[in-house]
Amino acid sequence: MAPLPICYLNGEYSPLRDARVSPLDRAFLFGDAVYEVIPVYGARPFRLRAHLDRLDRSLTEIRMAPPLTHEAWRDVCEELVRRNGGGDQYLYLQVSRGGEFGRNHAWPDGLTPTLFAYGNALEQPAPALFEEGVAAITVPDTRWARRDIKSTALLANVLAKKRATEAGAFESIFLENGELTEGSSTTVHVITRGIVHTPPNGPRILPGTTRSVIEELAARTGLAVRSERVTEAELRAADEIWLAFSTRGLLPVTSLDGRPVGSGRPGALFRRMHRAFLDHIAELAGTPAL
Repeated sequence: MAPLPICYLNGEYSPLRDARVSPLDRAFLFGDAVYEVIPVYGARPFRLRAHLDRLDRSLTEIRMAPPLTHEAWRDVCEELVRRNGGGDQYLYLQVSRGGEFGRNHAWPDGLTPTLFAYGNALEQPAPALFEEGVAAITVPDTRWARRDIKSTALLANVLAKKRATEAGAFESIFLENGELTEGSSTTVHVITRGIVHTPPNGPRILPGTTRSVIEELAARTGLAVRSERVTEAELRAADEIWLAFSTRGLLPVTSLDGRPVGSGRPGALFRRMHRAFLDHIAELAGTPAL
């Protein structure tokens, strides 16, 4: 992997350090943009169709037409993977509404979107994260009401993640009106009596692509999955808690607000699901991304 990754910006490939975007771009001024992060295993983008479907959904929700087809995005992704050395990496895709000569909350018609993407090394989690688990804290969910849109306006998430790191934890888990929503950068799965519980998709949470992988693998491994509200009390009494996200797959939470989750060690069901996840990645090796 090159130390300075190659990026894609509005149809051109160049070193990331050379890329330039206008300060009048609405992503810079307003956070008026959406994005995706796609893991790449063995030079193959993982769950590419699901990520691109979610990108198009986010664009539709902010009243933008998708600027590229899935096939065109696939070509961009595969070229970035190639130019950045193949292997395991991640891709960041962002679509901004573009810019104008001014700053207006209500955008004018006819703006040209800004398309940006780059590839970089996929950091492998330390073995200790799987063997010992990670700590999490709970924080109030103070974000906006359309968290199902994968917007670049992530200040509340950034502040929550910083609170976690300052507390010596890996993640902040949001609570709203006495219920679990999600983590600052993860989907949260709560396992009680052998059943995997996850809050239902809707405006309050982002529809996780890795979450859908977990649901499919749960069916294959004989685990029951329920999409339903999870109360704060149920979260705190969980036998196991898992964090799912694109760049690291699945991690076990073994401490919540300083108290052990279950036995305080990664549970048997996590180990089963983690193995199924790795096997699934191996199964897909060499198959088309779309």
